[in-house]
Amino acid sequence: MFEPVAARLARLKDAGLAGLLKRSRVGLEKEGLRVGGDGYIAQTPHPSALGSALKHPYITTDYSEALLELITPAFVDKRAPLAFLGELHQFVYRHIGDELLWGASMPCRLAGETSVPIAHYGSSNSGMMKTIYRRGLGHRYGRVMQVIAGVHFNFSFDDAFWEGLHTLEESPLPLQEFIAERYFGVLRNLQRLGWLVPYLFGSSPAVCKSFLDGKETRLAEFDQDTYYGPYATSLRMGDIGYQNNKEFEIGVKACYDGLEEYVDTLSYAINTAYPGYEQIGVQVAGEWRQLNANILQIENEYYSTVRPKQLLEGNEKPTVALLRRGVRYFELRSLDVNVWHPLGVSEPQLRFLELLSCLCLLAESPRIRPWERAEIDNNELAVAHHGREPGLQLMRDGSLQRLTDWGEEVCMAMLPLCELLDQDEAGAPYATALAEQRAALADPSRTPSAQVLAEMRAHGEGYYDFARRKALEHRQTLLAQPVDSAEQATLTALAERSLAEQHQLEAEEQEEFGSFLARYFAQGQGL
Repeated sequence: MFEPVAARLARLKDAGLAGLLKRSRVGLEKEGLRVGGDGYIAQTPHPSALGSALKHPYITTDYSEALLELITPAFVDKRAPLAFLGELHQFVYRHIGDELLWGASMPCRLAGETSVPIAHYGSSNSGMMKTIYRRGLGHRYGRVMQVIAGVHFNFSFDDAFWEGLHTLEESPLPLQEFIAERYFGVLRNLQRLGWLVPYLFGSSPAVCKSFLDGKETRLAEFDQDTYYGPYATSLRMGDIGYQNNKEFEIGVKACYDGLEEYVDTLSYAINTAYPGYEQIGVQVAGEWRQLNANILQIENEYYSTVRPKQLLEGNEKPTVALLRRGVRYFELRSLDVNVWHPLGVSEPQLRFLELLSCLCLLAESPRIRPWERAEIDNNELAVAHHGREPGLQLMRDGSLQRLTDWGEEVCMAMLPLCELLDQDEAGAPYATALAEQRAALADPSRTPSAQVLAEMRAHGEGYYDFARRKALEHRQTLLAQPVDSAEQATLTALAERSLAEQHQLEAEEQEEFGSFLARYFAQGQGL
């Protein structure tokens, strides 16, 4: 898989393209629950001082009214997304009163399904669609599963790099198709090597018992309030997290062979009824329970560790945007919220993920065969639940291989990329980030998940008390940092503008919602 990497990198250097890899862009999406003083998920509405969750470009909500999502633009400077995320955190903390921003992936105390308030986006058709979609998720999978938080790593290679590579390889494909083809190669490799992310960065080896609400579990009991996996890395990515559990029963799995195949498989799921969801009903007694009774309501319902993305124009369907304008960037969704960092993600993590992304571009990436798809899924679950188990073996090309040996092979293949990306960088941040992860591969006690359990034991506390203590520390750290008055004023203006935009949208004459929805789903016919 990695044999061609050095030769391909040398060819890029000879063509003057290697330096353009440093022009890649990174953006972040970070989720976090608002938690009340009683330790339970907040029941308060999304604070108006934060702006409109429907229209604000950087501060919105995910599934729940209490689940904040903070979004950064994409930057070439890899420190910039973290700086921007820090400004967003400071702004949020100054407008949520005495509520706490939960700093871990697995949620705080919960009081059952009805304790999770579904996000509300107003009375406009686009706002109603977002709310009804979430209502449907609750009926299909349960509300509690939807309040697990994560960090999404958004990554794109520079336009000039793609243009140069297209010329260098003398590809007969149009540039847009060439870019999509190469991005899908990256996506396939990110799935093959995706188990590295929960092993190295998973920090959710334990969960409050209230999350399972009395359901049977194979997890061990840590104390009277906590379940855990002795060798778990990321229960968020395990089989207690949010999964499309109907995909095996129905036989629907997104295909990553290429853009058209990917769109075709998702479109099939969006347009194919599922009897179990038909029993829920779409409109019942005048209330919309879900957008439709199909396998997927919309594209975003399909769970995947990584997605191809294109910027949307208006109420454009994601698959239509991909068909029209190709792949703009990809979204890696398997990052736990880093419970050890005030922002939920650190600079070394971003540097390592950039290295991994570049490696996945340069490595061989054949199509994923059905047997390999099973290997990928099984490896992800194995690492999520048992990643630190001594001698753990994963499936690779039909054979078993020790996790540590495979991980070291990946890291060694990254070394030439470190040399390239560290040029003109003080302190060799890429080599340093890689060295940290190699140390965690050699010694599992250095992984975040192991450190979570070690600290819980050292303090004699369960998951909730540990996570709350870290969240309080992070709030103190963030509020103690200097405030950039200009940035905070900009965010205040954005919040006010977003509210005005939502009010204007709602004041406009609205077509009947069913007609709006039919027109939305009719997009892309003939493409």
